[in-house]
Amino acid sequence: MEHKKLYKSDTDKVLFGVFGGLGEYLHFDATILRIIYVFVTAFSGFFPGIVAYIVAALIIPKKN
Repeated sequence: MEHKKLYKSDTDKVLFGVFGGLGEYLHFDATILRIIYVFVTAFSGFFPGIVAYIVAALIIPKKN
């Protein structure tokens, strides 16, 4: 059984490739994930969403 790993995307990225990598991992369109992220961040207060994105950008490794 092969384990999938989450990596930042090198090809589908706007800032750091977090949502591009998440989209590849989940087999889901990264643009839709970005739109969902914007709405969730806007309606829950901007600070937690921005901090979560920065943490994800720092923790998720680049693909070698």
